[in-house]
Amino acid sequence: KCELPQPVNYENGIPTIPVLNERILPKFVESNRMDKAVNRNGAKLKLFSGTANPALSQEIAWYMGLELGKVNIKRFADGEIYVQLQESVRGCDVYLVQPTCPPANENLMELLIMIDACRRASAKNITAVIPYFGYARADRKASSIYFTQGRESIAAKLVANLITEAGADRVLACDLHSGQSMGYFDIPVDHVYCQPVVLDYLASKKICSGDLVVVSPDVGGVARARSFAKKLSDAPLAIVDKRRHAHNVAEVMNLIGDVKGKVAVMVDDMIDTAGTIAKGAALLHQEGAREVYACCTHAVFSPPAIERLSGGVFQEVIITNTLPVAEKNYFPQLTVLSVANLLGETIWRVHDDCS
Repeated sequence: KCELPQPVNYENGIPTIPVLNERILPKFVESNRMDKAVNRNGAKLKLFSGTANPALSQEIAWYMGLELGKVNIKRFADGEIYVQLQESVRGCDVYLVQPTCPPANENLMELLIMIDACRRASAKNITAVIPYFGYARADRKASSIYFTQGRESIAAKLVANLITEAGADRVLACDLHSGQSMGYFDIPVDHVYCQPVVLDYLASKKICSGDLVVVSPDVGGVARARSFAKKLSDAPLAIVDKRRHAHNVAEVMNLIGDVKGKVAVMVDDMIDTAGTIAKGAALLHQEGAREVYACCTHAVFSPPAIERLSGGVFQEVIITNTLPVAEKNYFPQLTVLSVANLLGETIWRVHDDCS
């Protein structure tokens, strides 16, 4: 005996029983679990954050209209990392946000263990969202004709293999312009280029296009700077050429291009100790530049970067939040732009199989 969802119809005196599908069931068939069923569309996507950059992960979650997944990450007394998922990921598309910022090795190991935990918990797909892939930094020379496969390339390939072997199905990474460094992976890699975020901000400065000149701080970054200049009202390009004639001999820096009376925008993919970009800015001032801006995606800021950047040679230092910036490293000329919307939109499009 059951309660049907609709009255029994009679055709030629014979009762017609309605077809029962998974959404219209008699009450005695329905279990308590079905009464508490969640929206399956929302449950298929899970976003988890490592401990490297939780602020960026939270911003991504806000943009996507999701709650960050519950995960317990802690260190044992001897430094070993423990990861425990506190909610089910079975059959879900899981996105793990974890840049390899300092301490790089610990954060990388944490990412590997998170991937493994999700794989063992029967996640359908696992995407490692790595806003900053530190071990590929030496591959910045790839745009130079002098680039050769070296030890740095082997290290990047090793890290890529570790991420793949841990169980990742896809990688999502950030860069300013080119993503050749992620070619070490044998799994699909989606590159999010941060150029639009920086370009939109520079457009808000309302600098006259005739006064702009884009500067590459070294020969290896010419392709990046050229691409940036094209999208910045097709601004002219200048290059800082530095060369060392012998060991223990000071670098000789020359400027290729005209910056006199202009607003120079120096473009790089990352700032570590800021030695190259600070020396380049000093040269630009010597050559008559009116103002110098520095733009980069990844702000590593190893000492003495803050002293060099805040020394007065830059009108403004524009970075993104792919890496967290410690409060002690803030200075008046620093502007931090968020890539959370960019990453959040990319995650939705990857999840929905869109372009």
